[in-house]
Amino acid sequence: MPILKSTFKPAFQFRNGFVSTIYSGLIRKVTLEQSRERIETRDADFLDLDWSYADTSAELNTSKKSDSVIILLHGLEGHAQRPYVTGTAKVFNQNGIDAVCVNFRGCSGEGNRFYHSYHSGATDDLDDVVNHCIQEKKYSKIYIKGISLGGNVTLKYLGEDRIIPKQIKAAISISVPVHLNGSATELHKLKNKAFAIRFRKHLLDKLKVKKIQFPGILKDKDLNEIKTLREFDEFYTSVAHGFKDANDYYTKSSSLQFLPNIKVPTLVMNALNDSFLSAECYPVKEAKQNENLFLEMPDFGGHVGFIQKGDVYYNEKRAIEFVRQFDTNELNVIA
Repeated sequence: MPILKSTFKPAFQFRNGFVSTIYSGLIRKVTLEQSRERIETRDADFLDLDWSYADTSAELNTSKKSDSVIILLHGLEGHAQRPYVTGTAKVFNQNGIDAVCVNFRGCSGEGNRFYHSYHSGATDDLDDVVNHCIQEKKYSKIYIKGISLGGNVTLKYLGEDRIIPKQIKAAISISVPVHLNGSATELHKLKNKAFAIRFRKHLLDKLKVKKIQFPGILKDKDLNEIKTLREFDEFYTSVAHGFKDANDYYTKSSSLQFLPNIKVPTLVMNALNDSFLSAECYPVKEAKQNENLFLEMPDFGGHVGFIQKGDVYYNEKRAIEFVRQFDTNELNVIA
């Protein structure tokens, strides 16, 4: 599809990508009532799902259960209570759609059962959640929204050689590093040093738990030698998940190569001032060549920082608009 024209115009103070990223990630607050459900994965691990429901009795004057749900996937070392996740859930609930916020393995406050956990290209867990929504919860309409790492998982899942259930009607990916090697290079630059240090600390804290859980596999010396995110992926992510090395992991897990195969209407929104993304993370060619792929590139927004006046962020507003209108001609297409 042609590229979508963005109408996002934030207040002056939020035109700075660093400011909008920090405000969205550390300052924003969202109040949402959630209930937790634990499901078993196909490999005998578990996922914790945090549910919130449409107020259908108030919105639709009926007690009928919603037939629609949005599956929300968080970013690297996030969880299902992060405001960029709960903000979307709240908007969809207000529009008559249930929401299930997925905690990736080890991200719900409790470590998972195995040495391996989650990564940017692990799509089987998403498939398990989709099947749970269809088989156990009986939803007839499913939407998926992934943020950052979760966005890459979403796009890769939709473009892989698998049968996508007919219940999946649309998807949205926000601030998504579709080219993992390029994004990793950007994260290691001075402009992102504060973010890289924070990610590294959280990831190493998880490895320290693994060290206790699986004695003999990890040594203090090994953990002390991990100085960068790429070294973490070299030492742990690639080895634990069956890749040859970090480059092999980045190459095989990047969603960019799967975009041509996507057959579900999908919106990708990457801000042009997102310091986490490399030039390869703006898939203009792929969007123009795939009628199901819509690319919006606002000038501003940073990394998941699409702040606008009011409680609803621009990317959340666009998400609900997209699932309602993707099959119309109201998409602000650039000629």
